[in-house]
Amino acid sequence: MRAGTGAVAAEQVLQRIVFPRGEDPLDVRALYLDEPEARSSAATVLSRRSLKVPANSKISLASYFNAFPASYWKRWTKVEEVVLRLKVKGAGRLDVYRSKPNGDSVHLQGAPVSSPKSWKSLEFRVALTPFEDGGWIWFDVFTNDAALEIDEGSWTTDLELPKQQVVVGTTTIRPADCVLALQTLGEDPQVMDVVERVIVADQGPQKIRDTEGFDLAAQRLGDKLHVIEQANLGGSGGFTRVMYEGVYHSDAEQVMVIDDDIALEPDGVLRANAFARAASQPVIVGGQMLNLQARSRLHTMGEVVDLGGAMWRAAPGAVTDHDFAKKPLRKSPKLHPRIHSTYNGWWMCLFPREVIEDTGLPLPLFIKWDDAEYSLRAGGHGYPTVTLPGAAIWHMPWTDKNDATDWTAYFHTRNRLILAALHSPEDVKTGIVKQGLKLTLRHLLSMEYSTVAVQQRAIEDFMAGPEGLFESLRTALPEVRELRKDYDDARTLPSAREFPQPFADPVMAEGLLKPPVNPAVIAARASKALLHNLKEPSGEASDRPQLNVPAASARWFLLGNLDSATVSNADGSGVAFRRRDPEEFRRLGLRAMANYKKLGQEWSRLRAAYRAALPELTSAESWKQVFDQK
Repeated sequence: MRAGTGAVAAEQVLQRIVFPRGEDPLDVRALYLDEPEARSSAATVLSRRSLKVPANSKISLASYFNAFPASYWKRWTKVEEVVLRLKVKGAGRLDVYRSKPNGDSVHLQGAPVSSPKSWKSLEFRVALTPFEDGGWIWFDVFTNDAALEIDEGSWTTDLELPKQQVVVGTTTIRPADCVLALQTLGEDPQVMDVVERVIVADQGPQKIRDTEGFDLAAQRLGDKLHVIEQANLGGSGGFTRVMYEGVYHSDAEQVMVIDDDIALEPDGVLRANAFARAASQPVIVGGQMLNLQARSRLHTMGEVVDLGGAMWRAAPGAVTDHDFAKKPLRKSPKLHPRIHSTYNGWWMCLFPREVIEDTGLPLPLFIKWDDAEYSLRAGGHGYPTVTLPGAAIWHMPWTDKNDATDWTAYFHTRNRLILAALHSPEDVKTGIVKQGLKLTLRHLLSMEYSTVAVQQRAIEDFMAGPEGLFESLRTALPEVRELRKDYDDARTLPSAREFPQPFADPVMAEGLLKPPVNPAVIAARASKALLHNLKEPSGEASDRPQLNVPAASARWFLLGNLDSATVSNADGSGVAFRRRDPEEFRRLGLRAMANYKKLGQEWSRLRAAYRAALPELTSAESWKQVFDQK
């Protein structure tokens, strides 16, 4: 530990100590401070950078946003020593700790503070030597008879880092949410110092310029804000526009994409920017996702694509849905090992210019799988993806979406097949066919006929080859919506009260709700449900639902034994009246079997065709033609 004075150069700051914004809800506090539950001894947040710890208190900065994720910096950057620098005033003590990969805490160093009237500068140096496999660094504040203030704390380095600017961009069809994110981005001068340009690819029917609050956002961002109005080309078209502008119409060394429907922690921009500047090789820097509906929860820590099954999932060892309000960082051993991701969702993701120039632009997939495919492709060029703790946004969790069964099921299915053709081994086709047939049966037994219809359309479009992908940016969505509109399961009303009362005894569902586990039991219940779905439904079931089924209970082993039911959306926003239709069941089932048989037979040819088309599909010239269309 060494006390000193003088400001730290901005380019040397790796991670600032920050506190909640004034407008943040109370439940985010646990992400910034680990403090006693008794509110009487709580610290007082004076500003985004200043905190007052009252007398006779202990406050820990072992928190998500303020602890330093040392293992990630050790593994991926040139930084060998981190320096905690901060100003203090008052009386008390500061102690610095680190954790091991198993979560055990180790006291490193500390210092008493006695400066009741003037600010004193402190620094603590910590070598990153023992952090290869995991661990964080943080500090605690103790007081006795007097209060202690801390201000302008930062985790820094003496290593000279190149100063690099970042283009931050988003694509929007939800302008009200986007305006709030832009306002937050522009509120901190230090954040704006590293931002060269803010690009909005505006794709929605309501233009962002006409949205309440835009003037304030534009005032804060000034001439750095560039709004580009274009047709709805989906997330891939919008984010590709940001990358295209960032690389070909800007000198910035980095491009960051963020979703529009997020709440932003602006320091995440600084942290990702610093991490990329310090990296020992160019890396994609992804942000973690916090739960927008429950702000103290970390929804995803890191993700991978299982190439053998062509499916995304949580990275090995990654924790999901962790609530820091209930279990703070130092009491959560599973949060301390370093997690290795192979891709990061584009709710927040930063790309060095070199990565985009060598990898190319995203595929024209509209939405879904474009982010995963891009990181896999970049990885093939030698650019890994790092999901960095403490660089995060709040976003609605995908568990509260219907995107496995609504119109997005088309893009999930088609784009997953494209990713598998480009990156998975040849034998992935066996698993895709088997899993696809099993999934089709589940949807059919659940009376989700529209889902099966759009999935089969997706398979057929994939088998038609890559030639129509750019055109599909504009045509696929309206065509899929047109396809779904006449199916009962795709039509929703606000509530089950809009439909007749169910005629069956709800107790009957209890025995059917227990999920079958034993393979023999699964086969028996599936066979029974299959036979039931080939019979004609009762006449009453077409006019009145048998049951009202909540989203959590809408499983094939219940719905497969019913003739009709109202079923809620995953987010509770609406209800559909599903009716069993034996004719549609047979037609879609036979279509699925034929498509999956053909898919298996032609997989090698399709794999070769998509790989051959990849350079053209991801070239700046091809995308420029799309952007130039009116």
